[in-house]
Amino acid sequence: MKLAIAQINCTVGDLAGNAAKILAYAKRAKQQGAKLLLTPELSLCGYPSEDLLLRDGFYRACELALNELAQQVHGIAVVVGHPHQVGERRYNAASLLRDGKIVATYRKYELPNHSVFDEERYFEHGDIPCVFEMEGVKFAINICGDIWERYTVQRAREAGAQVLLVPNASPYHLDKQLSRYEIVRDRISETGMAVVYANLVGGQDELVFDGASFAMDAKSRLTHQFSSFEETLGLVEIHDGKLAPGEITPALTQEESIYRALCLGVKDYIGKNRFPGVLLGLSGGIDSALTLAVAVDALGADKVRAVMMPSPYTAQISLDDAQEMATLLGVRYDVLDIKPAFDAYLATLSQQFAGLAPDATEENIQARIRGNLLMALSNKTGSLVLTTGNKSEMTVGYCTLYGDMAGGFAVLKDVSKTWVYRLSNYRNTLGYVIPERIITRPPSAELKPDQTDQDSLPPYDVLDGIMACYVEKNLPIAEIVASGYAEADVQRVVKLIRINEYKRRQSPVGVRITDRSFGKDWRYPITARYQDDF
Repeated sequence: MKLAIAQINCTVGDLAGNAAKILAYAKRAKQQGAKLLLTPELSLCGYPSEDLLLRDGFYRACELALNELAQQVHGIAVVVGHPHQVGERRYNAASLLRDGKIVATYRKYELPNHSVFDEERYFEHGDIPCVFEMEGVKFAINICGDIWERYTVQRAREAGAQVLLVPNASPYHLDKQLSRYEIVRDRISETGMAVVYANLVGGQDELVFDGASFAMDAKSRLTHQFSSFEETLGLVEIHDGKLAPGEITPALTQEESIYRALCLGVKDYIGKNRFPGVLLGLSGGIDSALTLAVAVDALGADKVRAVMMPSPYTAQISLDDAQEMATLLGVRYDVLDIKPAFDAYLATLSQQFAGLAPDATEENIQARIRGNLLMALSNKTGSLVLTTGNKSEMTVGYCTLYGDMAGGFAVLKDVSKTWVYRLSNYRNTLGYVIPERIITRPPSAELKPDQTDQDSLPPYDVLDGIMACYVEKNLPIAEIVASGYAEADVQRVVKLIRINEYKRRQSPVGVRITDRSFGKDWRYPITARYQDDF
């Protein structure tokens, strides 16, 4: 028999749109000879639906949509993920639709409650295996987190299953696919069941789902690997209860996977929220350059506008490089000189600042003027402002509230400065769009004469290494120092992390590409007097 995987991009709350897409994929799968179609976790309502799942009306609407979808399914069976309410109890469920009816429903048992997951906030634990037979093959359903533990997989095997179907909404982070392979191989070695793993694809707020659906046979051999970061209909053939070898899409490099995640995150955030386009401040620096490249690749040049806003401290090479990049990408490019506004601010504040030496105040005024201009253009055009700050800057607060942090979506929020360089070089291998001088010159905010980032920060390789240890790995200070970093640098970075939580809380949502982003993964108090011991 043929089994099909619908690796689809669902929109949270678009019940009619998601149901129509599931039905369209079912028809395509049927035309290609498939008897069964597997869709992702909560495919009917989208994932994560968050506090929509606290509303009884949402469950009623999902139940109605599921029944209407079931009535249209004929000639093929379809496994559909949906929220399910029974009395006061709510479940993360998947139902088997066949011959116009809902013939079976499985309720997820393992409810992840860590990192970006908080399913125990919404759902009860199910505890009954769901096994059904088609074409002489016995299938069982587990949902996403179920397969990360032994219990539900073993229960399915004990109930007679030969092939385990796993609908997933497993979000992307770097090297996540390797973890999925490892977990699936562990479950196969324990039970001897083949596994078909169908994953959601698409962007949902800070999360990106990479798809990358796959299948492994009962000997833990990868028989199918479908594409990443795009919708696809994958076909898996089963002979005598065994998975036959099929399509294997080559693995992506780290740079390619992160870049495609950023593009998909931008595309879906803008598209699903129905913004007509985006605009950003193009400074001639590497962060805004990479942000512009991602925006154009995600949306097309016609939906992207770049604005250069020079100050008295903007170097001519910054003007030249920004102009060149805008020309290379074919985007609208405007120059708005902020010197008149800056002079007006200083004149207005002259009495208040009398006798006080210039400091970061004057630097921040420039950033805030730029933020005001971008937000004014956003209000007039409806286009969303993309901020250009990176994770390294967000970590230590090297950013200005209501200035360079002003905007609606932070493309590089989870991308360290060292990764900004790697991704910029990678993008130029696809076609030269980022002028070489932007990549090679020392980074600078250009808010005072001869300024460089390293006037205020450790070298980025040091900063990013300490950040990875403390933020992403939760290592104690002593262990970070023991790994080779200078104690003074570690203490300095950790202090900056601690005192800048209030800024991070006010930053826009942005694409998550690590397993510890400054979003749902990071929940530190703003007001706290605890300090890490050495």
